[in-house]
Amino acid sequence: MKKIIILFIVAIFLMPAASVSAQGVSTGISISNGELQSFYLAVGDYYRVPEARVAYMKQHYHVHDEELPVVFFLASRAHVDPQVIIDLRYRQRMSWLNITFHYGLTPEIYYVPVQRVGPPYGNAYGHYKKHGKDYRKVRLADSDVVNLVNLRFMSEYHGVAAEVVMDRRGKGERFVAMNDRYHKEKGKHRDYDDKGKGKGKDKDDKWDKKDKKDKNDKHDKNKGKGHGKGKDD
Repeated sequence: MKKIIILFIVAIFLMPAASVSAQGVSTGISISNGELQSFYLAVGDYYRVPEARVAYMKQHYHVHDEELPVVFFLASRAHVDPQVIIDLRYRQRMSWLNITFHYGLTPEIYYVPVQRVGPPYGNAYGHYKKHGKDYRKVRLADSDVVNLVNLRFMSEYHGVAAEVVMDRRGKGERFVAMNDRYHKEKGKHRDYDDKGKGKGKDKDDKWDKKDKKDKNDKHDKNKGKGHGKGKDD
C-alpha cells in the first residue's frame, strides 16, 4: 500500500514537467525559427502535405531538416505513407539507396537534367553517366541522395536553374538557408510587380479615358457634318 502511495505522489510531481516538455516539442521549432518555418512550409507545399506534418516528422523522429524532402519524395514515388519511409530509414537503418531498391525504384529518379555539373554533385553524376542503365552498379551515398532530392526541390519549387542551385550548394550554402533566400527574393519581386502593375494600370486608364474622349469628340463632329450636308441637299 505504501509503495502505491509513493508512486502516486511521484507521478503527481512528474506530470507538470512532462506537460511542459510536451508543450516545448509542439511549439518550439517552426514558431521560434522563421527560416525553418519557411522551409517546412515550402516542403509541405511542394509535396502536398500539411506543414504541421512536416514539423511533426522533424520533432518526433528527429529527421534532419534537409532529409525531410527525401522522406516525402520517396513516399510519393513508392506510394506509401511517409511514416513507412521513416521506419525503414531511422529504425531499420537502411540507406536511402537501399530503400530505393526496396520499392523496385532505380537511382534514375534522383537525377535532374543539367547542362553542367559542379561539386558536390560530381561523383553522383559520374556514376550515372558511367553505368547507364545498370543501376545496381550506381553508388549513391546518403549525402548524394539528399543533395539530389533537394536540388530538384529547390529548382522546381522556386523556378531556379538547377545549375544555380548546384553553385550555391558547392559554396557550402545549406538548403534551408537557400530556401529562405529564394522565398524572400520572390516576395520582393512580387511587391515590385504589384506596384508596377498598379502604376501601369493608372497610366493605361488615363490614356484610355483620353482616347475615349477624343473618339467621342470626333464622332460628334462627323455627325454634325453629316447633318449639315443632308440639309444642303
